[in-house]
Amino acid sequence: MARHLNRWLILALVVVLVGLSMANKSYLNQVAITTMIFIVLTASLNYVTGTAGLLSLGHAAFFGVGAYAAALLSTKAGWSFWFTLPAAGVITAAIGIVVALPTMRLVSIYFAVATLGIGEMLYVTMLNWVGLTRGPMGIRSIPAIELPGAKALGLSSTEVSMLAVALVMLASLWAMHRLSHSFYGNSLRALREDDACADAMGIDIARLKLEAFAVSCFFAGIAGALFAHTTGYISPESFRFGESILVLSMAVIGGLGSLYGSVIGAVVLSVLPEALRELGSFRMIVVGLVLFLSILFLPRGLLGEVSALDLVRRQLRRAPAAGGRRRW
Repeated sequence: MARHLNRWLILALVVVLVGLSMANKSYLNQVAITTMIFIVLTASLNYVTGTAGLLSLGHAAFFGVGAYAAALLSTKAGWSFWFTLPAAGVITAAIGIVVALPTMRLVSIYFAVATLGIGEMLYVTMLNWVGLTRGPMGIRSIPAIELPGAKALGLSSTEVSMLAVALVMLASLWAMHRLSHSFYGNSLRALREDDACADAMGIDIARLKLEAFAVSCFFAGIAGALFAHTTGYISPESFRFGESILVLSMAVIGGLGSLYGSVIGAVVLSVLPEALRELGSFRMIVVGLVLFLSILFLPRGLLGEVSALDLVRRQLRRAPAAGGRRRW
């Protein structure tokens, strides 16, 4: 019953996004495209935090790494979107592995603080490495997405972007669904529930953490590439700590550990502020109220496997226990 309900919810959300894309307003089209990009980004965070139980507070920085990788490969090397897309994912995953490798020994809240530091380190690099990233000026004139035969079909640039982003979103969700709903996914959940017990059962938890973080970074890089090619301009300000909290909020509202929940949470927090735009600055009060009430009355989110508050409490309880010994 719950599975059928989830499918109907996803179908309803797809209808909403298609309706926005079919509207004769470029603004609504862009809202639909941005929403689908954040669905991929939220699902990637939910994979490492909701399924594996590794609280990451610097996810927006890896989103930025993917965006910059795609932007630089397309503007300086002349690569097309269909080459920059997988390349951005691979580059982001590789950078994620390199910078996160020293943190694999950390547990609980210490790992979360380490990811926060990693995120800030990457943001400062994007901001100050002017020779490569152009610093605060950002990168302009990023080529738009192109599809073979689009001109023959009479598709506009926005329609091409909408179709390409939708295809990549569906493929990404399918891949993460297959990973998280398998025996491998069960190992990730064992890591989330109790890493010490998982270690006692013979699971290499250090390797599992690294693999989960790499997969999450890969899809964050994919989302970043989509963002770069659909906006045509990126700057470091789009990948600050506040964006990481926004994506984490999307995952919490939808439900940690639920891929369907990631879709719903991303849609709610992407569309709601735009729907309330006429309220001006007061719209953020409404959005904040939605966040507060969702945590208060729906601690597991709409479709979550685990309560966000319980996950944080579990992380905090493990921290003192891990203080006197080295755990993998």
